[in-house]
Amino acid sequence: MAIKVLCIGDVMLDVVTKIDVMPSEINYGSDTPSTISTHGGGAAANVASWLTRTSASATIVGHVGNDAAGSALASEFDALGVLHNNLVVDTGHSGVVVVIVDPTGERTMFPDNGANSGLHIGDLPALQGFDAVYISGYSPLDPLSLPGIKAMITKIREANLPIYFDPASVGGMKEVPISEVKSWLQLMDVLLLNEEEAIYLTGEGDIEKSLDLLLKDCHTVVIKRGSHGAIGKSRGQSAQSVPAFATEVVDTTGAGDAFAAGFISQFAENKDLNRALLVAAEVAARCVAIIGARPRVGTKI
Repeated sequence: MAIKVLCIGDVMLDVVTKIDVMPSEINYGSDTPSTISTHGGGAAANVASWLTRTSASATIVGHVGNDAAGSALASEFDALGVLHNNLVVDTGHSGVVVVIVDPTGERTMFPDNGANSGLHIGDLPALQGFDAVYISGYSPLDPLSLPGIKAMITKIREANLPIYFDPASVGGMKEVPISEVKSWLQLMDVLLLNEEEAIYLTGEGDIEKSLDLLLKDCHTVVIKRGSHGAIGKSRGQSAQSVPAFATEVVDTTGAGDAFAAGFISQFAENKDLNRALLVAAEVAARCVAIIGARPRVGTKI
């Protein structure tokens, strides 16, 4: 029986601008040739979308505006098989992220949260039947959504569902006191973050020491290391490391979200850390090989 995952957080439209020069060579105040495309985005939405390409099923809790972008995002969820309810709201425009991708595949984001602000407890569906919950850190980092996310976490913990949490970017975390972010970690079961975020939260540059510090709050911690793979550890067990899958990197947008989806699809079912890391790395490799943060409808893992 397929694992059912509830994904809570941001649903965005990504406007991806691929440039052939490094950012320092952009002709500011003038023209710089580029290739521009639009794609579904948002961390929680990306995780939900990639989950549907695994053996798991996904339901998204988030908002889009009653506009053209919102219609496109809802249609993409339907095509991928992501379940949703009360997705379209009449207040606010759909969230948009402008993503600049340089020749190395590195991306820089300019987000406008739009209708994603203001998630509330009424958005949470009945929890019966779900096996796990993923929460994107972009939601609690939004002051208008923080009370609603905290109320949701209380309900989720009462239902004894494991919570997988990605604290989002260092840039986002710097907008709130670090003590506030750290207080959220104690409410989570599994923490998924990258090296920069681990260093920011612990002040420790050594990866294994960061793992041990973060394990004081969460039962399992996974640190994503990009082209160097990933390392994870659960309390009372030894650390597990996996390499990144060899692939041609086209666009790193959404790679961490794809990794999270692959990890959750396995770990929620059998708690096999090494296997979950391997599947996560495989799904992330599929993501970086395409433009955009979401799988295509025909993508298989």
